[in-house]
Amino acid sequence: MSEAVESVSLARPLGSRGSRSEVVESGPGELTATATAVLTAIPAWWRAKASAAGLADQWLDIAYAIEARSPVDLPLDPPPLGDSWSSLSPEQVGATYVEALSPATRSRHGRHYTPPELASHLWELARKSLGMPPRKQVLPGVVRDPACGAGALLLPALREHLHASYGADPAETIAGLPDLVQGVDTDPAAVWVANVVLAAEMLPTVARIPDEQRKPLPALAHVGDGLISPEKAVRVVLMNPPYGRVRLSSVERNRYKHVLYGHANLYGLFMATAVESLDEYGVVAALVPTSFTSGRYFANLRAHLGQEAGMSAVTFVEDRSGVFTSVLQETCLAVFERRRRQKTRITSLGSAETTIASVKMQRTSEPWVLARRSDDAPIAAAASAMTATLASLGWRASTGPLVWNRRSKDLYPTWGPTRSHVIWAADIDGGILHRDPARDSMRYLALTADSDHRVMVLDEPAVLVQRTTAPEQYRRLIAAHLSQGALDDRHGRVTVENHVNVLRPVAADPVLTPEAMTRLLATKTLDRVIRSISGSVALSAYELESIPLPDRNVVRTWNELEGAALEAAVAAAYRPEGV
Repeated sequence: MSEAVESVSLARPLGSRGSRSEVVESGPGELTATATAVLTAIPAWWRAKASAAGLADQWLDIAYAIEARSPVDLPLDPPPLGDSWSSLSPEQVGATYVEALSPATRSRHGRHYTPPELASHLWELARKSLGMPPRKQVLPGVVRDPACGAGALLLPALREHLHASYGADPAETIAGLPDLVQGVDTDPAAVWVANVVLAAEMLPTVARIPDEQRKPLPALAHVGDGLISPEKAVRVVLMNPPYGRVRLSSVERNRYKHVLYGHANLYGLFMATAVESLDEYGVVAALVPTSFTSGRYFANLRAHLGQEAGMSAVTFVEDRSGVFTSVLQETCLAVFERRRRQKTRITSLGSAETTIASVKMQRTSEPWVLARRSDDAPIAAAASAMTATLASLGWRASTGPLVWNRRSKDLYPTWGPTRSHVIWAADIDGGILHRDPARDSMRYLALTADSDHRVMVLDEPAVLVQRTTAPEQYRRLIAAHLSQGALDDRHGRVTVENHVNVLRPVAADPVLTPEAMTRLLATKTLDRVIRSISGSVALSAYELESIPLPDRNVVRTWNELEGAALEAAVAAAYRPEGV
């Protein structure tokens, strides 16, 4: 067995940006040689597990023991396992299969495997919302994973049910599992792996059934589209759905129009479908990016979730690099309940789980303000009660229009009468507009297209805000004032690169002057507010416009303040009443 097959990876690639048909269509033709090698090694793993459970004869034959057919031809006489394979847990078997797929396949279809620690924690959050006591309990209803992959999320729930059912008739326990544990996925190979690892959990129970009463183990996972709602309502949906934008057919866009705003993201569709599949006491527990809590494209989804199943708990995953490699998005475990709750429990998960706050549940389409740290909880609570925003107080945000690699041939190191000075994100580091020498080879954009003067040129004062920041940077809000003098120094016009947001007053008498706006964005309190809106390294123009602010009369008094006086005034405004 190759090193690639023997290694167990917890990497989580992002999902497809193709069409929904491309995501749904799947088959063994996409299996790499390494993935096929993994599948053909699984029968020997099964034989070792069945033997260790005290079973023999036909129960050592995976083709007999499980009512699930492999998508590839399996060896009639499996070769002996190597030391690395014989010790693999069910979770590791699934992870090995996923790691063996090509990166292109994982990305296109959103195939992934959830780290066991997060799978267990997600089940604990779900059972807490269900009101299950600490001791092991039989499942209170159907537990479903609509994007089950190799079965990681279903394993903790199945284990608990089998443990709690020990005193019951083992044959009846096994026979009842298809009505309690259900997985769906588009990948036939992953579904087969899921059925194997789930069946491996049943082996100790099977061993207690008399020989003459034993039957092949039921398949708990099936090939299908997880976005097709189940025929019967379910009690729990556990999922780590595929991520990424997809193109929808006209029929699908009409089906999801109540939760769409512009682009469709796969995980948002899964969240909407999951909530709609619940019974009256149902719970959804999902491992998803936090972008649904603040992004513009999720505005209708937020409103829908708020009405149908409020978010009763959210756990922010602190160490993203240790969970999903190469993923800059902030990730969370989010729990939604049909039952009407008033509060949302906020925690963070690193080496241990830390309680942050319990806040009023947010149900609107506006960005949800959720503290990522306990010391930010009072600020976030005050901000979530505010109704004014930058937009309502007369400011509009947009993203810089220049995507440099699309116009690389039009970028020059020297000025000319038909060229415009380019402002890069590095030019506003430290909150001061300057000229970063590293960008001087692409300092000027040639205005060649008819629309360039209308689209690419900024010729009026504005506030510039970095759209992306490095994870290690101290601040998320980094702003600099583009004054009239700065424009004059740059021949009266500039072009802003798209890693910079542009804030401009649109009211005749904006509540804050550009100078005061720049100072406000530089305060510590506003930086903590934006971190409670978006934990990502990217700050969209929409999120910038949505920053909650106090009453306009309070904000207007900030025009005359700066330094420590402004810091104190802003901090006081974001202090909850009575604190």
